[in-house]
Amino acid sequence: MDLTATTSALAAAAAEVARLLPTRVLDPVLAGLRLRAGTDVEVAGSDQEHGVRLTINATVHTEGEVLVPAKPLAATLQALDDPQVRLKVEGQRLAVRTPTSRFAIPLLDLDHHPGVPQLPVLRGHVEADKLKIIAAVAGAASRDDALPIFTGIRVWSDAGRLHFLATDRYRMAHGTVPWEQEGQLDLLVPAKAIVEAARQAQGRVALHANEDRLGLAWGNNSISTALLAAPFPDDRARRLLEAVIDSTVLVDADALARAVRRATPYGGPHQAVTIQVEDSEVRVKGNDPQQGESEEFVKATVEGDHLTKTFQARYLADALKAFAGRRIELKIQDGLRSTVLTSEPGEDGVELTYLVVPMRSVA
Repeated sequence: MDLTATTSALAAAAAEVARLLPTRVLDPVLAGLRLRAGTDVEVAGSDQEHGVRLTINATVHTEGEVLVPAKPLAATLQALDDPQVRLKVEGQRLAVRTPTSRFAIPLLDLDHHPGVPQLPVLRGHVEADKLKIIAAVAGAASRDDALPIFTGIRVWSDAGRLHFLATDRYRMAHGTVPWEQEGQLDLLVPAKAIVEAARQAQGRVALHANEDRLGLAWGNNSISTALLAAPFPDDRARRLLEAVIDSTVLVDADALARAVRRATPYGGPHQAVTIQVEDSEVRVKGNDPQQGESEEFVKATVEGDHLTKTFQARYLADALKAFAGRRIELKIQDGLRSTVLTSEPGEDGVELTYLVVPMRSVA
């Protein structure tokens, strides 16, 4: 194999494959990156759980296929300053060449690689820019691998809409986007994997799925992942979206987020921030006997009761970040019931709802 390619494009593809592959495996072949040079060059990898295929434009001097350790190749390419790079097999090594440098990476046994899983059946199409909602929803997924079922995003479909829902039991996010449906969906996908896939996707994206895998494909590129257990959360979680509202606050998400950020250092050991609803504003407070106290007013349009809620600052900040640049409604319920954050759907038909569970008083 012998090819020349744009360094930045090849480095980005190698980094993406390396990011989705494990760093610690008993068999180093599973951490390998497969390069296949034909008309262009395909950069691929699979640890049997994830599968990645990315195609990069290249000038192919000699066709061929090799397997190399993903991390060293990605790190080497990212460190290069030259606009073009040449990859050439030299004996049992892959040489990475520029006009002034040469690096050599040992080849892995391609015959022992399990191959990249084929995409399952096509379920529908969605525009890539709409899939940005997945990152916002993923903010509510758990990062605790001890409870893997909460580290996923539930994906399901109905007539013309694709739904995403995640929860870590203290907050929940639900987003929907329009799509062209060709089959029903209801499955639980690892949040990290689908966020990475959505971040890479471009243009019109095909969504493939069966009972074992979900994949996104665009052009000659695809990323797929094995599914988690049976779909969760169930209908009980979705019913939380049907809130009985006691107070509605219309406020700029960025202004409120800045106030929450400034109050956080005064949140004490629990990182607690209090939102107090008043006539035409909300008061954002932090109070800690050792660190001191803060108080800031943010203009708002208020309907309903004057309620006071205390939240863990990180959870509230994550929710507000998902609505950056927009005005939002805080639909506040009395007691310890969730506060619902929503905004008007955008022109692209994307909708997002975020629920945050308040804390008990820490005063």
